[in-house]
Amino acid sequence: MTTKKPRNPDHVRPRHKPGPSDAVIEAQLTDLLTPVVYKQMGYYRQLKLRSRILGLPLMVAAVLSLVWRQVPSARELTKLLGREDLLWCQAVKVSQQALSKRLLAFPAELFERVFKDLLPSLIERWQGRQKRPLPPALVIARWSFDRIWVVDGSTLEALFRKLESLQEAPIGQLAGKICTVIDLVTRLPVDIWYREGALDHDTNFTAELLGLVPGLKTLLIFDRGFYDFSFFADLLAKGAQFITRLKSNASYTIIHVLTETGTVRDYLISLGGGSPGQPLLQLRLVQIKFGQVWYSYLTSVLDPTILPPYVVADLYRRRWRIEEAFNTVKRLLGLAYLWTGSLNGVLLQVWATWLFYAILVDLGDAVADEMGVPFDRISLEMLFRGLYHFTQAYAKGKATDPVAYFAAPENQDLDIVKPIRKSHTILNPAPYPI
Repeated sequence: MTTKKPRNPDHVRPRHKPGPSDAVIEAQLTDLLTPVVYKQMGYYRQLKLRSRILGLPLMVAAVLSLVWRQVPSARELTKLLGREDLLWCQAVKVSQQALSKRLLAFPAELFERVFKDLLPSLIERWQGRQKRPLPPALVIARWSFDRIWVVDGSTLEALFRKLESLQEAPIGQLAGKICTVIDLVTRLPVDIWYREGALDHDTNFTAELLGLVPGLKTLLIFDRGFYDFSFFADLLAKGAQFITRLKSNASYTIIHVLTETGTVRDYLISLGGGSPGQPLLQLRLVQIKFGQVWYSYLTSVLDPTILPPYVVADLYRRRWRIEEAFNTVKRLLGLAYLWTGSLNGVLLQVWATWLFYAILVDLGDAVADEMGVPFDRISLEMLFRGLYHFTQAYAKGKATDPVAYFAAPENQDLDIVKPIRKSHTILNPAPYPI
């Protein structure tokens, strides 16, 4: 009896050719990125990188085109470079060998700097939009917190041996692990870290996370992968707050009962052993009954007038937004299909993919604002796939602005806007629900 090989949906690659170009989308990408790309030319020279055909402007244009046009291989990218103008760069003939070597060695920190220099302008664009409503839980949380961040780690999948330099790499070799921080309000990425150890625990990123957190008025939301009492204590020492889930085998002592009903339990508790590795912490345990199941949330925000019980539960539920972000960058934008085995090459693809993800989020937020709907109802996957239809409409002279095109009533069959779930309930903001 034959057995089927295990199928990883991340590795299903139906694409054999690049997606079509689009003058409007490329113009918008050029307007956003040209200033930040050329801003890095001084640093490029500081690295003693000489001027060459495959320099910073062309490499950013080429790799970004590889991501957004879903170019399936370095060979196809070489063909594109020789025949098409890519973003702000004119067509140029290069060999596949030269491009492959450049993808392995081009300093990824330059892409990181472009990404981080772009974020302030995207945040400013977000602040200029006022018509799309924010979820009630986020509105309440923003009264007390300037930053509401969700953090999680994700393993990068097996390497695809698309370059000649990878032909000797073991089949199925995992490519490392990334940890990402997403702003839960703007939905833009804040920072990304990478480790070569694919099986590294999430707590290995706590030093980077503590270095990023500015302290006061910061609320972090993370799952039990970051469950570490010393980490909790370090966050509190910086003045930051957090929400996570309580471990099923956790031992704690109830100090004070805030609310206790048939569906809500809200306690101040003492957690930890008091030893150096297990500091004794005073936290708040919120338990909410949904259906027949009790869900337990742990937060350092002790005052229920700041974060009421149902708000705590709703904010943690929104931690799923980072899982959606990972799904978008890995499956939709191709980060599950790594094409280089060098550390620098992996980082180059990581930063380029998250760079385009941030631009896609900005487009999705603009569509949500145009339609006056919450960003949560915008499907980034269908928006990305809808770029093809906008390209066709633009070529026929039927559309000029992607935001107006996606918001138009006649184009709602593209499913850019998700339907409202029947199970949607109104948030109870009471600090002491009855």
